[in-house]
Amino acid sequence: MLTRIDHIGIACHDLDATVEFYTSTYGFTNAHFEVNEEQGVRECMLKINDTGDGAASYLQLIEPIREDSAVAKWLAKNGEGVHHIAFGTDGDVVEEAAGIADKGVRVLYDAPRGGSMGSLINFLHPKDCHGVLTELVQKRRGTT
Repeated sequence: MLTRIDHIGIACHDLDATVEFYTSTYGFTNAHFEVNEEQGVRECMLKINDTGDGAASYLQLIEPIREDSAVAKWLAKNGEGVHHIAFGTDGDVVEEAAGIADKGVRVLYDAPRGGSMGSLINFLHPKDCHGVLTELVQKRRGTT
């Protein structure tokens, strides 16, 4: 079952400046930073609040590290802004993706991939989700 908005992904050209804006303007906490080579991005997860299921809600700020990454291509076409929404599951992301696929929504990966903070992720095609790139997130046990 999908239990929360896990995060909103925001694509940016300058990760450091964008982190500074969100932390100084809104007081969000820098909870995690990593480079995801597979996705071709540097990212920062800014914690907004805790949720009732023991997880948290975040803003994910993402900056491409390669011009051939999906985020770089998206930025070139759309400019900075909201890139995707991610829903968290308290179950198995494979089962969630299969259940949604059974309803006619295309799942982008055959198998889940590694996401932020050790999570497992998959994406749903934006053309099947009213123009919104949608991510499914399964937190690794013991993470918030």
